[in-house]
Amino acid sequence: MSRQLLPVLLLLLRASCPWGQEQGPKSPSEEPPEEEIPKEDGILVLSRHTLGLALREHPALLVEFYAPWCGHCKALAPEYSKAAALLAAESTAVTLSKVDGPAQPELAEEFGVTEYPTLKFFRNGNRTHPEEYTGPREAEGIAEWLRRRVGPSAKRLEDEAAAQALIDGRDLVVIGFFQDLQDEDVATFLALARDALDMTFGLTDRPRLFEQFGLTKDTVVLFKKFDEGRADFPVDEELGLDLGDLSRFLVTHSMHLVTEFNSQTSPKIFAARILNHLLLFLNQTLAAHRELLAGFGEAAPHFRGQVLFVVVDVAADNEHVLQYFGLKAEAAPTLRFINIETTKKYAPVDGGPVTAASVTAFCHAVLNGQVKPYLLSQEVPPDWDQRPVKTLVGKNFEQVAFDETKNVFVKFYAPWCTHCKEMAPAWEALAEKYQDHEDIIIAQLDATANELDAFTVHSFPTLKYFPAGPGRKVIEYKSTRDLETLSKFLDNGGAVPTEEPTEEPTEEPAAPFPVGVPKPGLQASAQTVFTQGWRGRGQG
Repeated sequence: MSRQLLPVLLLLLRASCPWGQEQGPKSPSEEPPEEEIPKEDGILVLSRHTLGLALREHPALLVEFYAPWCGHCKALAPEYSKAAALLAAESTAVTLSKVDGPAQPELAEEFGVTEYPTLKFFRNGNRTHPEEYTGPREAEGIAEWLRRRVGPSAKRLEDEAAAQALIDGRDLVVIGFFQDLQDEDVATFLALARDALDMTFGLTDRPRLFEQFGLTKDTVVLFKKFDEGRADFPVDEELGLDLGDLSRFLVTHSMHLVTEFNSQTSPKIFAARILNHLLLFLNQTLAAHRELLAGFGEAAPHFRGQVLFVVVDVAADNEHVLQYFGLKAEAAPTLRFINIETTKKYAPVDGGPVTAASVTAFCHAVLNGQVKPYLLSQEVPPDWDQRPVKTLVGKNFEQVAFDETKNVFVKFYAPWCTHCKEMAPAWEALAEKYQDHEDIIIAQLDATANELDAFTVHSFPTLKYFPAGPGRKVIEYKSTRDLETLSKFLDNGGAVPTEEPTEEPTEEPAAPFPVGVPKPGLQASAQTVFTQGWRGRGQG
């Protein structure tokens, strides 16, 4: 057939068929309607069919991947809706949306969602490189995180009045003084400003403002309505502005020299990245105790950035902090020093009065290695060895675990740990099974109330086997925690049979979670142990 005749035949066929009778364009009513995106409480509800449309229609789109059964998602929901309302009221060009992850597995897989809630921020329809949301979980924090991405993260200051108004309007204000606003140091400054949501940022290149604030070169200045009132961070002329150094400087100097511990200040205390904490335990209802605050505060400036000074009121709801340090409320006033990386704790040797001089001397002594850390231990129960599962504490652990005539299998647990509770019946059954074996001891130790010099317990539950014989040998058990496998381990002298799995599957806690609260059902880390005591108690 001639190629010239083919188009003609196609036109004739089209004219003779019902579906070819249309001569003009389709009317709007006959166009297939584009799927409308539903809304719930001001939040777009997306699916795999509508995400693409949402990305096309909304240049700035925050997507929350949630699960209907997730407790943290339920807690976030009202704050998420409030944030949407805040942004809509001020006409900020950003849209909030959500995706039911379990119901939309293709989207969850596409964006690598493994925990809930997960939030991702999409710009200009870019589906392949969303930004992970790293902000707070309350409405104003969510809104501010988004404002600083769709708008300027720092206010441009042109004159003295604007600068003073900014400083007067907030407790913490950071102003970058840069002679050239095109310099790459400015980009570093603005990048930090995007995420430091608890501070307000401004920047200027005006010589008059340099002069007003006594500056001759590029400097980042923190203005605050407490303590020293101002802290300067000069920009290194050779190396430029380092993001990490500036971040550490701002976190350190934005803290009060003395911070009272409570649920509001706790997150900031542990986000300060100052590893050494000095705690003054006192009763704020007693005038004699309150008088000690002056001397405590007088010593603080000498250790700014090195030691964080914290006041713990024993008359408030801080029993968990007292317990973590092995104290009773009656011990106040007293000092304790802790390194939150090693979790080593220190107490004054003399136990004298709390004065500026004694506080300074104690800090120097700890920092110079002149004070030995102390270990917590409960008292040995009178009936510690009367039940199938023996009870160990810090004071009898060495004697029992390293007895050269015994094979000792120990469970290190936390009272709040879910996994520990789940394996308790198997551990009890194991102890009953071997209670007539004179050379085998099945024991347990509460590692939140007892500390050991031999090693640190890093997770709960931790199972360690101490075989008989010299050499203080320790074998960590990492297989399944059922009676049959535990029994085989003992019968094989501390070896897991090759046909058994080498390690029971565990998960890492998903972040962010409320301070001190591990994800339910997950293995608790040693850091969580610490936060359960010093930061606050949660449920494992």
